[in-house]
Amino acid sequence: MNFDLNVVPFSRRESFLAISILPEAQDRQQGLYLRTVRGGDDKFGEAFHMDMLDENGQSVPFEAIACPELIRLESTAGLTAEICISDRRTFRIRTKGCGIRITFRTAAYDYAYQAASSSWEVNSFTHECRFMLTALVGDLKMEVPWDKIKSSYVIADFLPDGKSGVSEFAVEEFHTVWEPRKAWESFDDAVKQVKEEFSQWLDRSLPLPERWHESRELAAYITWSCLVPAEGCLTRPAMYMSKNWMTNIWSWDHCFNAMALVRHDPKLAWDQFMIFFDRQDECGLIPDFINNKYELWNCNKPPIHGWTLSWMMARTDYIKDAQLREVYEPLSKWTKWWFRYRDGDGDGIPQYNHGNDSGWDNSTAFNNGIPVESPDLAAFLILQAELLAEIAGLLGHAEDAKEWRQLAEGTLEKMISHFWKDDRFTACRSSTHELSEGDSLLLFVPILLGKRLPEPIRTALLKGLRDEDRFLTHNGWATESVKSPFYNPDGYWRGPIWAPSTMLLVEGVAAAGDRELAEEVARRFCTMLDRSGMAENFDAITGQGLRDRAFTWTSSVFLILGNEYTT
Repeated sequence: MNFDLNVVPFSRRESFLAISILPEAQDRQQGLYLRTVRGGDDKFGEAFHMDMLDENGQSVPFEAIACPELIRLESTAGLTAEICISDRRTFRIRTKGCGIRITFRTAAYDYAYQAASSSWEVNSFTHECRFMLTALVGDLKMEVPWDKIKSSYVIADFLPDGKSGVSEFAVEEFHTVWEPRKAWESFDDAVKQVKEEFSQWLDRSLPLPERWHESRELAAYITWSCLVPAEGCLTRPAMYMSKNWMTNIWSWDHCFNAMALVRHDPKLAWDQFMIFFDRQDECGLIPDFINNKYELWNCNKPPIHGWTLSWMMARTDYIKDAQLREVYEPLSKWTKWWFRYRDGDGDGIPQYNHGNDSGWDNSTAFNNGIPVESPDLAAFLILQAELLAEIAGLLGHAEDAKEWRQLAEGTLEKMISHFWKDDRFTACRSSTHELSEGDSLLLFVPILLGKRLPEPIRTALLKGLRDEDRFLTHNGWATESVKSPFYNPDGYWRGPIWAPSTMLLVEGVAAAGDRELAEEVARRFCTMLDRSGMAENFDAITGQGLRDRAFTWTSSVFLILGNEYTT
């Protein structure tokens, strides 16, 4: 498998390092960059720009060919270089017949100095880490002018050995002190180790029909390479949404990644599921997103966690008494938080205070203002309360189980009387109950309740989801009806197809008894991804990938739906 570094970053499991071809931007030239993805999604994390040098020290154009274990750089003159990430903190580069220049643009107090005979330290205040540049074979020439309190810039030229024509060097990332290595493994051994590690991951990933072999490999690579180690706010190894610029974990995205992992790596799946509960506030709220550096608390995401955990429990025997005891109190607090702190008018129907809280940031359900009461939220809480009743029973908390069942049943009755109007679910402003504009797919999410819903409601929802003049396109379900005046092909949650909405509704349609529709939409969705890649979202009509085009929850949903609903 080869992939395009303009679209998919090169990285490896449990590393913050990555390599991408980045476009030209203010203060950045187009080119190949060694990156670090620590610190959140407000930057690309580009650290070093890379050039290939001919025998005269002149920069020459090259093509970058990437596969999971290696990047190969090739020039028209036959010059070659290879790059791998040999461990979670080290870039290794080997060249033949050429040199490599890496350039670091300084800011703040960034500086470089010679730390050993063949090693220079670059202290990057910008990236909040340090890099050690070490020549292993060949020569290292540095250009580091000093400007009062920082280095003006840092240019490192790694030049080939005069006899062999080969150069080898390493760029190591570290935080405090650097310990020289007693010995370096060979470049070929490093590549072999990475190749074997990814091969094992791929072999254990969910199987798919043979026609999607290449896309399965891409999806497996994206999920494997987007793992980062436990560090800082990350209490467990964590799967970022991407190593492009969406370098966080959001508090519903993690659920889909956990679901894709639960069969072949249940421990890692459990880590993905629990990581937000490790950071839970005493009031019960979990943060909107987490990265290694900080958490965001200004908004949150919907409580799909009960539905997720129930789905996972049906597919693994890993989740036993110890795991249920670990999750019961945090999941209880998260559920109670919605009823205690997000029911401003006291009608028993919790609300979203902003579109971001729903995960459907700019859905037309929020057109008329906030807060908004939406039936998807009620449905999630019903399922979560039901699961809590089940867990409480398994743990011997009989009275708790009874209370959770009563909450689920009461909320279901309120949801139907509150939102079901004229054969459709509606959303409305809290307090005034003014109905929302638009025709959002969000209002079909209660299909997740399956046969808990009365038959006439199920029939109406399934009819709407089958309508190919409304939501159902050649590629799957648009998030806003294609006939809506608010439909926008690149309107985020006002038209494009998304993996999470597809997963929720495919599961809901199947739960409601229409397996045929579930399989048909799964097939259309997976076929689109096979053609367009693992993007954040997709044009509902053309199927073109939009926004960040190397997304883990898209990859995970592709693997799940392809495995469970297609042949």
